Amino acid sequence: MTEETKVLRRKAQALSPNDRVALIEDVLDSLDRPDPEIERLWAKEAADRLAAYRRGELSAKDLSEIAASYRTPAF
Repeated sequence: MTEETKVLRRKAQALSPNDRVALIEDVLDSLDRPDPEIERLWAKEAADRLAAYRRGELSAKDLSEIAASYRTPAF
């Protein structure tokens, strides 16, 4: 952690709880910016999968079937 970060941390800890929450939300929002390249790749992947489905190369599965495969058996 840099000295500047340590200073910011001490200043943030001195803020009111409401101001700290607002600061945290702003910092987290700044990290959650979509990456245009990743968005483009996901859009291409979705289009490719849909095209493969329409060509009969991929089959569809019912959501309940998929969800059931993740459930753990009750003991």
